[in-house]
Amino acid sequence: MSARSRWNDLSERMISGIVLVAVGMTVVWIGGFTFHIAIALIVGLMIWELVSMLDHDRAKTPLVLGVASGIAVLTAGEVSPAVAMPLLLAPSMLGIGQMSRGGVTFASFTALIMLAGYGMMAHRDDYGLFWMLWLVLVVVATDVAGYFAGRLIGGPKFWPRVSPKKTWSGTVAGWIAAGALGAAFAALSNANYGLVPLSIAISMASQLGDIAESAIKRRAGVKDSSNLIPGHGGLFDRFDGMLGAALFILIAGQIVGFPPGLPPSM
Repeated sequence: MSARSRWNDLSERMISGIVLVAVGMTVVWIGGFTFHIAIALIVGLMIWELVSMLDHDRAKTPLVLGVASGIAVLTAGEVSPAVAMPLLLAPSMLGIGQMSRGGVTFASFTALIMLAGYGMMAHRDDYGLFWMLWLVLVVVATDVAGYFAGRLIGGPKFWPRVSPKKTWSGTVAGWIAAGALGAAFAALSNANYGLVPLSIAISMASQLGDIAESAIKRRAGVKDSSNLIPGHGGLFDRFDGMLGAALFILIAGQIVGFPPGLPPSM
């Protein structure tokens, strides 16, 4: 790969990335119902992309299921957790019978997307801005470190059959960047350094989210989930890592206690 072709998408990715980060950080900072609306919009659009990839012959189904999913996750964020649970699974049940192909994949991934969206809302509501920034920055650092290390160092591919651009050098660089961020946040918050391995696990979860989405695209025979974001493809392409991270922290936080060494209100 020539130096020029190696970086030919960098400027477009950077411009789109800066806009995404600016909008995303503003919404994260505001929090509350505004953040819930943003998550509902993202979830709805990702499920629209998912249905479009899996069952592209149906014109109305992606829109209907995307809208239904956005409304369901927004409602789930405003009610008790017990009431939220069936709402989060309802889009999978609603859509599986509407799919002419890929129904099981749709139902499984839709349930994961819904739970991850709910997990992000709960994380922001329960732990506040500081720990939401930690989660977002770990995922961003994983992605950025992986992108640059993969292109500068290269080397063996991680899983070329599913994700031909992902390398072991980029994967490990993502873990290192996440661990460094975990150490910085631990020092800033007086949390214990259990945050370092937890950050690395979050990095791994975000990479698994990326790989899972790559597998769907490979099965569907598409390069990107959509063309909504120049240089990045669709929202599913951009937020696949955040989905894995949010889903993981929703589960792991109940097991290891979060934040490590501090009461949950911190």
